[in-house]
This record gives sequence, structure tokens and C-alpha cells, in this order.
Amino acid sequence: MDTNQNIFVGRIGKKPDLRYTPKREPVCYLSVAINKEGQEKADWRRVVVWGRQAELCEMYLDIGKEVFVQRCVNDRPFKDDKGIERISHEIKASLIGFVNT
Repeated sequence: MDTNQNIFVGRIGKKPDLRYTPKREPVCYLSVAINKEGQEKADWRRVVVWGRQAELCEMYLDIGKEVFVQRCVNDRPFKDDKGIERISHEIKASLIGFVNT
């Protein structure tokens, strides 16, 4: 497993999706657009946030809100339905920050 930590800034693209695991642990899924200089289209990232921070994201974040994400990227191999080896690129947020406007 390849693990990499870094920070990026982007804007929320759709309403945060808060769910709870069977053990009642909060998990929130975010869709974040990153606009890179010189690119016409934004790069989209699916971010997973756990615990109390997940609940706060659902409460305070909305479409268009600018955020920074400290992340840990995990690349995990898996086999798809046809038995083909693939890589899952997962972004787990260790910290989310936003400007309260």
C-alpha cells in the first residue's frame, strides 16, 4: 500500500453526504473541485471524513464553500467483477478547514 500525505484547496461541488456505519460511526463523503492554474476544467476529488469532523462537515459545508484538505492517500489493489487487477485511489481526510463567511 502506498501512503502519501499532503494538502490541497478546493470548493465543495455538492452537498456533503453524511452516513453512519452499522456501529454508528459517522462518515461523510465530499466532492471537492480543484482548479489548477492553466487548466480549463477542475479536477474532482472524492474525500472521506470520519468521526465528529464528518458531522461538522455536514453541518457547516455547502456547495461552493472553499476548503482545505489535509489528506492521506491510499492506493489499494483489488480485482473487479471480471477478475482484472485495478487500483482504488482513496482520499481520507485527516483535517478539513474552511472559511466561515
